[in-house]
Amino acid sequence: MFPRESLNLFSVGVFEPDYPVAKEIINRMFESFVKEEIPDVSPKYVSIDIKDGLTETVVCETIVKERPTVLLDTTRRPRSVGNRAGTLVKKVARKMGIPTVSATYGKPKGIMEWEDLSSIEKQYLVQIPPPGYIITQAVRDIASALNMTTTGVLFDETIELDQKSSTLLQNIATRATILKVEANRQQMQEQVLKMKTSDTAYYFVIGPTDTINLALDVAEANNMTGREYSWFLISLDAKKPTCNCKKMTAMWMLPRPRPNKNARAETLARTFQTKSEVEVSFYYDLVLLVVKSIQREINKGAWPSEIEYPSCDKIVDPEDRMNLKLLSTLKQEAYEGIFGEFIIKENGSSYQELELLMRRLNFTNNAITDPKRIGVWTYGQPTGKIKFEQGVDLKNFTAVTIYRVTTLEIPPFVYRNVDENGTVTFSGYCIELLDEIKEILEFDYTIFETADNKFGTMNDKLEWDGMMRDLVQKKADIALGPISVMAERETVVDFTVPYYDLVGISILMKKPSVPSSLFKFLTVLEANVWACILAAYFITSFLMFMFDRLSPYSYYNNKEKYKDDDEDEKRDFSLKESLWFCMTSLTPQGGGEAPRNLSGRLVAATWWLFGFIIIASYTANLAAFLTVSRLDSPIESLDDLAKQYKIKYAPQESTSAATYFERMAYIEEKFYEIWKNMSLDDSLNETERAKLAVWDYPVSDKYTKIWWTMKETGMPKSFEEGIEKVLQSKGSQEGFAFIADSTQVKYAVMTNCELISVGSEFSRKPLALAVQQGSPLKDQLSSAILKLLNQRKLEGLKEKWWNKNPAKKECDDSEQQSDGISIANIGGVFIVIFIGVVLAVLTLIVEYFLYGKKKRNHTRVVSVDKYPNDRHRKR
Repeated sequence: MFPRESLNLFSVGVFEPDYPVAKEIINRMFESFVKEEIPDVSPKYVSIDIKDGLTETVVCETIVKERPTVLLDTTRRPRSVGNRAGTLVKKVARKMGIPTVSATYGKPKGIMEWEDLSSIEKQYLVQIPPPGYIITQAVRDIASALNMTTTGVLFDETIELDQKSSTLLQNIATRATILKVEANRQQMQEQVLKMKTSDTAYYFVIGPTDTINLALDVAEANNMTGREYSWFLISLDAKKPTCNCKKMTAMWMLPRPRPNKNARAETLARTFQTKSEVEVSFYYDLVLLVVKSIQREINKGAWPSEIEYPSCDKIVDPEDRMNLKLLSTLKQEAYEGIFGEFIIKENGSSYQELELLMRRLNFTNNAITDPKRIGVWTYGQPTGKIKFEQGVDLKNFTAVTIYRVTTLEIPPFVYRNVDENGTVTFSGYCIELLDEIKEILEFDYTIFETADNKFGTMNDKLEWDGMMRDLVQKKADIALGPISVMAERETVVDFTVPYYDLVGISILMKKPSVPSSLFKFLTVLEANVWACILAAYFITSFLMFMFDRLSPYSYYNNKEKYKDDDEDEKRDFSLKESLWFCMTSLTPQGGGEAPRNLSGRLVAATWWLFGFIIIASYTANLAAFLTVSRLDSPIESLDDLAKQYKIKYAPQESTSAATYFERMAYIEEKFYEIWKNMSLDDSLNETERAKLAVWDYPVSDKYTKIWWTMKETGMPKSFEEGIEKVLQSKGSQEGFAFIADSTQVKYAVMTNCELISVGSEFSRKPLALAVQQGSPLKDQLSSAILKLLNQRKLEGLKEKWWNKNPAKKECDDSEQQSDGISIANIGGVFIVIFIGVVLAVLTLIVEYFLYGKKKRNHTRVVSVDKYPNDRHRKR
C-alpha cells in the first residue's frame, strides 16, 4: 500500500506527431493497464506532442512546467532530416537534469546530445532502444553465419536503419545494399530490381507482414524466387506471410513471447489489433518497468516525490541530481517483459533480450507447405546468438550462385546431346572443366548455345557476334569453349588464365589413298609386259629344245661320245627340260648344266641377260610400289598450298583462322601503301629516291594472294561443310584443303581415318574462358584453373577426352607403315606357295597312281612245279 497519492510518481510522455503508435499504447497503459498490473498505484501522467518547428526554449518550458518525476521519451530518431523533435527533447533532458528513459533508436553512445555523459548523468539518462532497432541485429548474425557475399536489406518506417546502415554489416565480407521502402508496389519493385541488377543474392525484408507480402509478390513477378535467390523475412508481428509463388523457400523470423507471458500477449493483441505485437508489448513493458522501479524507490524514500526544476534559461548542475539513480533502480527491478528480459546497462547499451523464432516456409502453388521450426535467434551485444535445431541444413537457405554460360558445340571440348525426350544436355572437356571449377567456387550454372554458333568476331560497324556478343550484351556471365585469346576480344571481354596448351591453325586434307592388294607384286609390271615375258619364256625354251635336236654337237646327237662323262653332265634338253632350265635360270639357284652345242649356249646366254634385266627392273619397281608410293604427300605446309593451283583451300568464315588471314593480308597491304608512298614521294631528293629504287617488290604479298584465293574458293559456312568438301576431294593431288583450329583438325583426324593433318601449326594462341569485362569472375575462375592445373586434373581431362575418347578410330599410321611392308600388299606370295604345295601334292598323287598302274601291266606269272625232279625229267 502506498501512503498517499501525492507520493506516486508523475510521468510525462513525449511523442512524435508522425508516430502515434507509442502515444496510443502509453496513454492506454496509464488509463487502465497500470492500475490492473499495480492496483495500489495511481500515477499521474501527461502526454506532450513535440512538433517540428518548435524552439528549444518552448520545448523546455512545455516539459518543465509539468515538473515530471520521470520523462518517457518516445522520439525514435535522434537526428533525422526534417525532424528535430528528438534532438530538442534530449537536449532539454540533459540541460534540466530530468530523469529520462529514452526509447530512441541508436547504437550505444549513439545519441549525440548525450555524448560524454558524466557518471552522475549516466544514472538518470537511460536509453533503451525499441524492437524496431535491435531486431536488425539479426541481419548481421545471419549474414555472418551463412557467409553471404551479396546482401540486400529492405525495411519500412517501422524499422530504424538510418543510424545503423553503415555499421550493420561492417567487417563482414559482403557487398550490402540497404534501402528503405514505402508500402506501395511501384517503389517496392524499383528497389528490388535495383538490387537485382547489382547481382544481389540474399534479401532481407524487415517490417510488418504487409510489407513482407508485398516484397514476395514483387519477387515472384520478377522471377526472383529460384535457387539463385535466398529470402529472409523478419516480421514484427505473428501473422503468417502469404505469397502467390509457384515454388519458393524462405526463412521467416518472428518475435516469440516468453512461455509464461502468452496470455498477456494475446490480451494486448486483441486490444491493439492493427499494431505490431512486439511494439505494443515493448511500450507496455517499458511503462511497467519504469513505474514499478521508481514507485518502489519512492515508497522506500530513496527517490524524491517532487523534483525541483529551475527556469529554462539555466542549466542544472548534475551534482544536484546525485540522488536520482534511475539506472540502478531499473537494473534492480530485473524485469522480464512479454518478449524478453530487459537488460539495463549504461548509456545506450540497455536492451530487451528479444527472441526471434526461425521457421522455414515452403511456398508451393500459392500455399505454405510443411512449415518447420529451424531455430531461435536471441539478441545480444555485440552480437546475437543463433541456436539451430538438430539436423537443420543451412544449405536450404544458401543462395546458389547461378551463372549463365554461353557455348557452342566443338568436340571434344563441348558435345551437344539430345535424349529421346528432346532434352538437350552438354558434355565434353570444357563441361567437365566447368564442373570441377563449380565444386571449388560453389556455384551452379545454366548453359545455352549461342544463337549464331560462332565464337565472336567484330564487323566493320564495331559490332560483335557469337559468344562475344552474349558477354558484351550481358546475356551470359561466362563464355565456354576453345576460345582463342585475341587482342580485339580483350578490348570488350576479360579472359582467364589459359586452361589448355597453345593452339594454332592447321591444314586438313584427305589422306593419300594407296590401294592394297594381295597380288601387289603382279601389278608392278603391266599385263602386256607379263605377256611378253611369258612369250619370251616359251619361245626361248622351244628354241633350246629345237637347237638341241638339230645341232650335230648336242648331247642328244653324241651320246656315245659322252658316255664316259659324269651323269650330272649328261643333260638331254627335251622340251620339258628346256622349260625347266629357263625357269630356274631366273632364280638365284641357276639353270644348271648348259647345252653342249654352241647354238644352244648362245640361246641360254641371251636368256640369262634378258632374265637379269627383267629381275632387276622388277625388284626396283616392287620396292618403289610398296614403300615410296605410300609416302607421296604433295602438300607439307601453307607455302606448298600457296604455290600450287590444283588444290583449293579456305577456312571457315567468321572464325579466328579467317580473321588471321584477313589481318595478315591487311598488314601486307598497309606495308605496300607505306612503301609506295615513300617511293613516289616528290619531296625526296635524287639520292634518297635512288635508294628506294629496287627491281623487286621489297614486301611479300604471300598472304594477299592467299586471302584472294580463299575468297575466290568460297569459305565453308560451318566446320561440317568444310569436312565434307575435304572428303569429296579426288585425292591428295587435287581437291580441297580445309584450314581450321588445330584442335578441331586433330579431332577430325582422330574420328575419321580418311583425313590427315598436314604440316605444323602456325599462329598459336592460348585457350581460355571469357567473362564480362570487369567481372570478378575473372580472378575467381583463374584461381580455380590454376588449382586444377597444380592437381594435374587438366591432364586427366585431356587424357580422357583425347586418348580415351569413345569416338576415337584406330587408324593405320602412315608414319609407321613406312617402316615395313604390310601383309595386305605382300600376302600374295604366300598364296603362291600354298598353290604350289597343293599342286605338288596333287602331282604326287597322280604319279603314285600312274606308277601303280604301270607296275601291274608289267607283272610276269611264273609256274613252279611241286616236284623239281619231274621238271628235270621233262627237259
